[in-house]
Amino acid sequence: MRILVLAPQPFMVQRGTPIAVKMLLEALSARGDEIDALVFTGGEPVEIARTRFFHVPALSSMPPGFSVKKILADMLMVPMTGWRMLRGRYDLVIAVEESAYIAMVLGVFFRIPYLCDVDSSIPEQIDDKFSPPRWLQRFLVSSERLSLRRSSGAMTCCRALEDLVRHHAPDLPVQTLEDVPMLEPDTGGPVPEDCRFDVPVMMYVGNLESYQGIDLLLDGFARVDPVATPAQLVIIGGTRVHIDSYRTRADDLGLADRVSFLGPKPVADLGRYLRAAAITCSPRTQGRNTPMKIYSYLDSGQPLLATRLLTHTQVLDDEIAMLVDPEPDDVARGMTALLVDPDLGARLAAAARTRVAAEFSPEAYTRKLNRFLAEEIEPRLPRRSALAV
Repeated sequence: MRILVLAPQPFMVQRGTPIAVKMLLEALSARGDEIDALVFTGGEPVEIARTRFFHVPALSSMPPGFSVKKILADMLMVPMTGWRMLRGRYDLVIAVEESAYIAMVLGVFFRIPYLCDVDSSIPEQIDDKFSPPRWLQRFLVSSERLSLRRSSGAMTCCRALEDLVRHHAPDLPVQTLEDVPMLEPDTGGPVPEDCRFDVPVMMYVGNLESYQGIDLLLDGFARVDPVATPAQLVIIGGTRVHIDSYRTRADDLGLADRVSFLGPKPVADLGRYLRAAAITCSPRTQGRNTPMKIYSYLDSGQPLLATRLLTHTQVLDDEIAMLVDPEPDDVARGMTALLVDPDLGARLAAAARTRVAAEFSPEAYTRKLNRFLAEEIEPRLPRRSALAV
């Protein structure tokens, strides 16, 4: 097929959705599809066979999630999408996140079917960040429902979002494509010098947006006895503004010497840093989608501590992770349990690796995508689009 992929994110930057988009493009290319990808400017250039990239001008750096900058860039994406649809003779559009609204509106004129790639719920993102008036939230939910019902199908990154899609559009074909670990093959390199400590390391990797629960992580760690169970909390990622803010928070909690903020690191080095961890942490407090980092944590060979919320429990259970309530005291309890009982951590880590190999491997992702497109989507497309691959 000839496919237009709309991905309203800086590409290629090393964070959740752009990494997932890259994996999607590589899988489509391996199928033999011809792809045009319309993405935001930003990050490092990427070459993928049978894929052409077209860049929407972005306004300086763009953080994850909803923002005014993203709205302005989305507006620039509309005429560029129309121009591509006019010239491209596409069989299908795959629209990531809010670009589904663009595909829905322009599809009326160009009659090109589209798939929704649902990595998050836009109404939920906006509600979590801004608490808009009720009338606006109802409008956003109605728009999300309409974009799904007019689509030819949907792909989601987790079961909670699949349930959301089925609630909005019960008869729509939908496929969950879980993320996969981002760990590079182990080259045996040493642990980075800035992550070497004489006590066990508890590690968080990712952006430092408020929904990630860094406040909860710090508050819980402050309740861990530094004498009975000494440890170092290492936080990797984040912008300078976020790092400075959380460093001040750590200082106020008396953690200045027990918390290290290392800033962003290349994804290629993730495995070396995770080898330094005794415990990995995902303290997320908001959201429905499962953080991409979870799959790398599970594959790292280190035990995982995570909040007992749907964002985690749709993938995690007590057999493969230390699940804790999103309260500082229970976070501290989970941390302490893993620090005092290495055998417990080893059992969780071994079970986690087994689960990843069975359910969350690149091969599983490709198998699910190929089946979905061949069996669920291509038969629903206009005759000229239902091509054998």
